[in-house]
Amino acid sequence: MNSMGGIDTKVAAVSGYKPIELGIFHHDAKAIDYIKKAIQKEIQELLEEGLEWVLISGQLGVECWTADVVLNMRIDHPDLKLAVLTPFLDQEKNWNEANQEMYFDILNNADFVDSISKQPYTGPWQFQNKNKLFLQKSDCLVLIYDEEKEGSPKYLYQLAKKYQEINPSYSIKQITFFDLQNIVEEEQWKNHEW
Repeated sequence: MNSMGGIDTKVAAVSGYKPIELGIFHHDAKAIDYIKKAIQKEIQELLEEGLEWVLISGQLGVECWTADVVLNMRIDHPDLKLAVLTPFLDQEKNWNEANQEMYFDILNNADFVDSISKQPYTGPWQFQNKNKLFLQKSDCLVLIYDEEKEGSPKYLYQLAKKYQEINPSYSIKQITFFDLQNIVEEEQWKNHEW
């Protein structure tokens, strides 16, 4: 079944905030569960449009949480694949041990892993190249980003809007804080946490 006027969505790039930008400092923060539910909801809808690949760069936060969602969704959707295209080599070099362990677990379970720049970090141009490549290699962008709270996703969002002007079939699925709040309320209602 295809929606969006018969357009297939084979590859979805997913990105968003880093944990520190959301005030999340622990791997077991409840907010992460709600963010994962929002991501899962979008991926589930995209599966109905023919989604085959989820593309991330492996940055901490939304992208690593997306990997976790995708790997868990494979139980019911074994054909769903995860690609990790890092902006440069050794992006995890300065991360703490827990983050590195989680990251290597994602890389080990991904279907495709590569680095766009074949050298360690040298400058912001590597992130710009990553953003451009992500748009070129995907049919859709799922982005946890709210214009009210600027942060690192701003650059990808702005580039995606320009890209969409040239490629009108490109879809941007933005998850805002309002959307996340709705998920929190739905979950609380389901679990009678009121």
